[in-house]
Order: sequence, then structure tokens, then C-alpha cells
Amino acid sequence: MNYTIKDIAKMAGVSPSTVSKIMNNSGSISNKTKEKVNKVIEETGYQPTFSAKSLATKKSNLIGLIYAGKVNVDFTHPFFNEVITSFKKSIGHLGYDIIMFSNEQFYQGQGSYLARCRHFHVDGCLIIAGEEIEDAIYELVEKNIPCIGIDLELNGPSSSFVMTDNINLSRKVIQHLYMHSVRNIGFIGGKRDSAIAMLREKGFLEAMNQLGLELNKDWIQYGDFHEESGYAAMKQILQKEPYPQAVFATSDMMAFGALRAINESGLKVPEDIRLIGCDDIEACQYSHPKLTTVKQDKEKLGKLAASMLNDLIHGKTLLNPVFIDSELIVRDSCGSSKGF
Repeated sequence: MNYTIKDIAKMAGVSPSTVSKIMNNSGSISNKTKEKVNKVIEETGYQPTFSAKSLATKKSNLIGLIYAGKVNVDFTHPFFNEVITSFKKSIGHLGYDIIMFSNEQFYQGQGSYLARCRHFHVDGCLIIAGEEIEDAIYELVEKNIPCIGIDLELNGPSSSFVMTDNINLSRKVIQHLYMHSVRNIGFIGGKRDSAIAMLREKGFLEAMNQLGLELNKDWIQYGDFHEESGYAAMKQILQKEPYPQAVFATSDMMAFGALRAINESGLKVPEDIRLIGCDDIEACQYSHPKLTTVKQDKEKLGKLAASMLNDLIHGKTLLNPVFIDSELIVRDSCGSSKGF
């Protein structure tokens, strides 16, 4: 038999609110009443439904996962997949489950993240950055639902964000090349209106300027963080000589596309052009040559996001954004076998 909280209350001779308080260890209830109610619960094997728990405690232990933007990544993206895996483990240890929200209905004028969060009584949301962020994200963030952004600046009353220090990330690449006598450097950035792409380009330009390195506009191209765009950008760079000594592609996927374009042109990496990517996805270790890249600490990003979101859920306010350091991983595409 499926018992309800009203059944338990009737059998114990108390009110449903008293049963709820006892099950949630709240309120001032006498030990005698607690023993009576707990005995009925034990004898019936009563388990409250999810909705009953949510209504009673005002908490669902559910976290909404949102891939934001009209152009968004998904759970197959190698970088964000590792971040989400880390987040899922950490948030799970804190007692939460995850529910994923689709944004496909928005483009037919339907749906609302805020309405769905309230419908499912989510305790908070993790929002993954995409491109062309929909207004519904900012509607959600402006309310009191705790939200943490990954690679997305959130400035609502109960929100914050965590991301890699993308400006310093690019500086590390240019400084490393400079210290190894490379002066002619090309750049493949992400979409011009992407916040992350702009930060990485800013770091590149600042480092080039600080070191007095000349910018060749023909060597600066843009993609969309995916492989085919890196291929097309590298094709543009190779349209005319001289070629750069090295190219920094601001995602590993674009670097793989650039590598294919260089190979097709009859040039070799790293003998003719050194190549550096960004993210350190697993495939970097198996490409030929193995790809030098800037490693983002994907596990730390996920763990920090989980801890920060949990703090927001438990009432912590004014939680400052967190910027994580990166690490340059030198492999064969930068000539590591020659001591570069």
C-alpha cells in the first residue's frame, strides 16, 4: 500500500505538519510524539514522495544544468564534458541530483528557465557558457535562485562565476615562445563577440605589445572554437609568405584544424611552424605530433563550481568570482623533443 503523510498522521493521531516536522527534524516536538510517529513510519515503511519532501522542506536537492546560448556546447564537448563530470561528482557528494534544461523551446517563443526552475523547485543552477546568450538566462539570474556560471560572467543578487584566467593564459603562450627566440607569431581566436575569445585575444595583444613583438594582421584570424574553423583560419594565414614561426590557436579543436591545413600545404609541425592549442583535451596526447597546449584545470573548475553553488544555496551572499590559473603543457608540436 502507498501511504501518504495524511495516512501516517491519522494512524499516529497527530497532524500532517507534525509528521513533516519529525521527518525533517525541525520544530519543538516532544520525544513521546516522535517515538509514536517514528513507530508508525517504521511499521508502514512510509517514504515521502519527492513532491512532498520539496513542499515540506522548501528544498528539492535538485540542481538545474543549463547549456546557455543560441549556439551552445553540449555534453559531448570534450572540455565541458570533463568540467561537468567533476561538478557532478562534487555536487553529488553534497547530496544533490542534476536535472538538465533544454533551451530549444525558446526559439518558438515558449519556455522560461525561471518558470521551470520554480516548477521543479530547483535549489540552484549551473550555467555553461555558449554564444548569443538568451535573455531568459539574465531573467533567471536577476531572481533569487542561486546560479554559478562556467566561463560566463553572472552578476545577479545570488550568483557568481568561475573561469580560467584567460588573459594570463595567452600571456603564458607568448612569453614561452619569446623565451625560445620565436618572434613571428600568428593567432587564431574564437568568435569576435565571445567573452572568452575577447579575453584570450586581449592577453595575446598585451603580451605581444609588452615584448615589443610586431603584429602581422595577415596572421590574425578567427574561428568558432571548432575544428573546421581552425582549418579555414589556418588556410587564410598560409595564403601568402612569409609564414609565422608559430601559431597560437585558442582552442585545441581549432589547433587540430590548423594542423590539418599545415600538413595539406606541405609544411611540417614543428619544423616549419610551431603550433599551440588551448584546453588540453585528451586527444592532444594522441595527435601527430602531440599537441602543445594550455591546460585548464577542468577538475578544479567543476569542484569549485559545486562548492560555490552549495554556499549560495545555503545563504552566502556577495560570493566573488574565482579565476583559476592555467598550465602550459609543452609537447612535440612546439619542438619539445628538441629541448624547446
